[in-house]
Amino acid sequence: MKIEAIYKLYSEYYLVDTDTRKIRENTIFFALKGDNFNGNKFAEQALKLGAKYAIVDEEEFQTNDAIILVDDVLETLQKLANFHRKKLNTPIIGLTGSNGKTTTKELINAVLNKKYKTTATIGNLNNHIGVPLTLLSMTPKTEIGIVEMGANHQKEIEFLCNICEPDFGYITNFGKAHLEGFGGIVGVIKGKSELYKYLKKNNKIAFVNPADKIQIEKTKNLQKILFNDNLKFLEANPFVKISNDSTIIKSNLIGSYNYTNIAAAITIGNYFKINGNEIKSAIEKYIPTNNRSQILQKKSNKIILDAYNANPSSMQEALESFSKSNDVSKTIILGDMFELGNESSIEHQNIVDLATKLNFDTMYFVGEHFHNTSTDLQKFKDFKDLYTYIKNNPLEHQSILIKGSRGMSLERILDLIN
Repeated sequence: MKIEAIYKLYSEYYLVDTDTRKIRENTIFFALKGDNFNGNKFAEQALKLGAKYAIVDEEEFQTNDAIILVDDVLETLQKLANFHRKKLNTPIIGLTGSNGKTTTKELINAVLNKKYKTTATIGNLNNHIGVPLTLLSMTPKTEIGIVEMGANHQKEIEFLCNICEPDFGYITNFGKAHLEGFGGIVGVIKGKSELYKYLKKNNKIAFVNPADKIQIEKTKNLQKILFNDNLKFLEANPFVKISNDSTIIKSNLIGSYNYTNIAAAITIGNYFKINGNEIKSAIEKYIPTNNRSQILQKKSNKIILDAYNANPSSMQEALESFSKSNDVSKTIILGDMFELGNESSIEHQNIVDLATKLNFDTMYFVGEHFHNTSTDLQKFKDFKDLYTYIKNNPLEHQSILIKGSRGMSLERILDLIN
């Protein structure tokens, strides 16, 4: 079946699902495949659960007229998303970067939602599947779309841009993330800058942090809008406070590194003519979730939970920001950083050296990579060892920073902290 015909079916309800556990009434089920599953096998089940149609790419599973056979389900999903994007009369903001993508996306969405009906990436569904699903969650009622794009290798951002065709773009930063896939920091800059290449080729607009010299260099021939001159960072103790003209904005975000995320949301809000008081309200009401820069108060301990992800750049910023806080007793619990390739040993040692220099009261490092570093500080080869140690040596009356890559799941240690 041609994409135009599938689009006609989709446009009846503007619903697409890929997981039978979350099937909605009248949706179209796309039977995606993975290393350990074959969605084709669930096509009939999806229909029984309420889907109106199912898309499969294995002929044996086309058992009735509501099951549509295509050459490749994933490719069809991507083509449908792009076809839909071309039909939408909706400006789309595309954003990527090494750190802060999801937080920035959430802030932008909170600000723009004060005036417009927005549709934004849910969570961090920002890859070759997540971007199409985000686009297909937009309807003709969507007034502004906000699409987060993630990548861990060259040409991925280019591919995603060709699907979502953004009118505006923002890159949070170029940091030491996914070094293995990108081939080093130079590769990171090149890969993320594929968004700028798309914007330039299509005569679109970039939002740019003027304090980032690399970003300024990469956008010298682009239409661009710089962060407002009247924005000023005031403090992060622990929450970020900034001045926007004469207006003081007190956020619920910790760490000075979140200043640029807030600044981007303000700048974009101003461009789309959101009232200054509405911008202030949106930012002050935004509270991070999902283990991202959350502050949790236990009986005697204050916890800064930033365990959703980590790379050398974000780890350094978190440590430096935490060191400047006014808390009396500071403990850090750091977990391994993944996807660093040949740079892994050096980068983990750099973090240990930085933590030692900043001289926190108590320091715990967990994971094989940190375990192999040279230090006399407390190291644990795996989470189980850390868990056992803290269970026998409870933390009390501390301010505790917990940060590590998602695969470390360091939030599990919360069970032991009172």
